[in-house]
Amino acid sequence: MRVFVTGGAGFIGSHVAEALLDRGDAVVAMDDFNDYYPVAFKRENAALLARRPTFRLVEGDISCRDTVRNALAAAKPDAVIHLAARAGVRASVRDPFLYQRVNVEGTLNLLDAMREFGIRKLAFGSTSSIYGFNAKVPFSEDDPVSSIVSPYAATKLAGEALCRAYHHLYGFDVAALRFFSVYGPRGRPDMAIYQFTDRISRGQAIPFFGDGSSERDYTHVDDIVTGVVAATTRRFGFEVINLGESQVTRLSDLVALLERALGKKAVLDRQPEQPGDVPRTFADISKARRLLGYDPRTSVEKGIPQFVEWFLRERAPSLAKA
Repeated sequence: MRVFVTGGAGFIGSHVAEALLDRGDAVVAMDDFNDYYPVAFKRENAALLARRPTFRLVEGDISCRDTVRNALAAAKPDAVIHLAARAGVRASVRDPFLYQRVNVEGTLNLLDAMREFGIRKLAFGSTSSIYGFNAKVPFSEDDPVSSIVSPYAATKLAGEALCRAYHHLYGFDVAALRFFSVYGPRGRPDMAIYQFTDRISRGQAIPFFGDGSSERDYTHVDDIVTGVVAATTRRFGFEVINLGESQVTRLSDLVALLERALGKKAVLDRQPEQPGDVPRTFADISKARRLLGYDPRTSVEKGIPQFVEWFLRERAPSLAKA
């Protein structure tokens, strides 16, 4: 299979590309190498993938219609995995227009190029942020999503709506995959687990929002990848599917796990709740189990020490030299 992966040099994208290559697929990855976090990290990811003979990298921005069209025309993929996006709830509050351009217009650019070239198979990377202040737990794909509280979540819901429209109009086969708080090796440095690990290891204070009672369904990237890759081999019509661990961890408990793994106490910089943050995320993954054979294996109790080990080996030495 030939697979086109947008955001292929990023955190989740590079892991997905790696898994596809291991499966024997040919992969064309597109990434714009923006500076939302250090570009060097994405370059490292791309260099790892470039060692594989069936991998090709295209540098380009999905918000440029001609760039997307030309890349798809050259790649001639059997399937597309769309992971390129501006991520981060708080950053979207600061610059919602950037998020609209990349996440909404970029998705439309991709969908319409797929339409033009007869490519109908798509896995779309969405987010649990869409559930907003959902009072019912765990979160089900059938729950109403009327309480969105960030521009990031709004742009991702718009992306899902566009995917649904192209399914209806042109017969696209789409799995819209709502990711829940993904972490793991090669993780983004703006994410809580990475940021806390970095700061605790240095003896610096960590930003601790609220009273520590907020809860997240932290999901290891290896589990997310199994769901994304499975979505390329099954037919759906159009389906929204949660990919999470289906267990919740309080912020205070997450800090305790990191303290144990690092052998250091955290210094807390207590701050109020942030605009756009939600009190909890918790995935109902029964649909993913049924449609994808999804079976998450890495609990936070296992995944946090693994992440810390990777961080201390791969990131801490370079940060010490900076």
